[in-house]
Amino acid sequence: MPTRNFSNRGFKTRASGRPAFKRGGSSSRFSGGRSKNQGEYIDPARFINKAVITEEMEHFVPEHNFQDFNVDQIIKKAIASKGYITPTPIQDRVIVHVLNGSDVVGVANTGTGKTAAFLIPLINKVILNRKEMVLIVVPTRELALQIEDELQGFTRGMRIFSVCCVGGASIGRQISHLRSNYNFIIGTPGRLKDLIERRFIRLAEFKTIVLDEADRMLDMGFINDMRFIMAGMPKERQTLFFSATISRDIDNLIYEFLHQPVRISVKTRDTASNVEQDVVHIDGRDKVEVLHNLLIHSDFSKVLIFGRTKHGVERLSQTLTRRGFKSESIHGNRNQSQRQKALSLFKNSHIQILVATDVAARGLDIADVSHVINYDLPATYNDYVHRIGRTGRADKQGKALTFLE
Repeated sequence: MPTRNFSNRGFKTRASGRPAFKRGGSSSRFSGGRSKNQGEYIDPARFINKAVITEEMEHFVPEHNFQDFNVDQIIKKAIASKGYITPTPIQDRVIVHVLNGSDVVGVANTGTGKTAAFLIPLINKVILNRKEMVLIVVPTRELALQIEDELQGFTRGMRIFSVCCVGGASIGRQISHLRSNYNFIIGTPGRLKDLIERRFIRLAEFKTIVLDEADRMLDMGFINDMRFIMAGMPKERQTLFFSATISRDIDNLIYEFLHQPVRISVKTRDTASNVEQDVVHIDGRDKVEVLHNLLIHSDFSKVLIFGRTKHGVERLSQTLTRRGFKSESIHGNRNQSQRQKALSLFKNSHIQILVATDVAARGLDIADVSHVINYDLPATYNDYVHRIGRTGRADKQGKALTFLE
């Protein structure tokens, strides 16, 4: 693999060789989980385009137009108003099975349109029976709010309502909304468990549940909350389970939670082919200076930077602001309104840079991210895949750079 030299930009990368690096004081290679302070060994060659391992997955070509699906005309009008004509592969395969009432396991790369794949048939389910109740469980507040926003986009004028139940926001306001009419609850496991225990959510009323980004919920330690929620659901239910990765633990959850599920996999490779990946060797230079020299170039127009810790992310964002960049941060120490404001500024291109912990790595659909920079190494290769999945979305080109010290 040839050496790439970007000396005119004030930084350099080396794609040749496979230098080892270690985290958590261990240089051994392992592929299992991680403790709080220890990440797995990741061969740096996997951060370079040509080194990405392609998985042998079935190749899908969409067979339908949206107008072909057996859904209410009002939904078809809503879909058409969004300009959607041809479904993505996951939508093409999943919608039919959800409409048929089957349990579904959906495996797809990030940014493939799986939210609409379950929302469209579930909205139809509610139109057919206005007493139908749907629970959507997701790992992060941001993903919950994003799904609610997409749901509202599809259901405008249909008098179908939702309640978003997430931590970091007023539980009193959520309780007030739960006393009104709704068909959908979208929430994070911890807050949902709290509201269920307080008896403001009665799981017996819900005949449909969606577990989205299930692998992420597992990684974040929500397994007991997930089991608590599933144990309260009626035995006769429809369960939709979405994950970007399948591991032994995920397979165990599928066996535990679903009944004879239809498995749909349209995942073609770990990382999108339209994301150019490379490494930046720091080689003893000042890390912030190296980053600065990248960000001053015009093509770094909308940059998502990932750091390892909440304090490190906040410190880096403030440093970049002092250097004259328009930067915001998103991490667990910021409250919900601060996080939403930062996301909104970034989505609407009012700021150039969003510095984030992995809380923002999954599920967020932010248009036109030009670059993802791994300022700190990801803890696992799966974390890497989901980080860089924030760029190169909707068939656009993106770039991902990983700093190696």
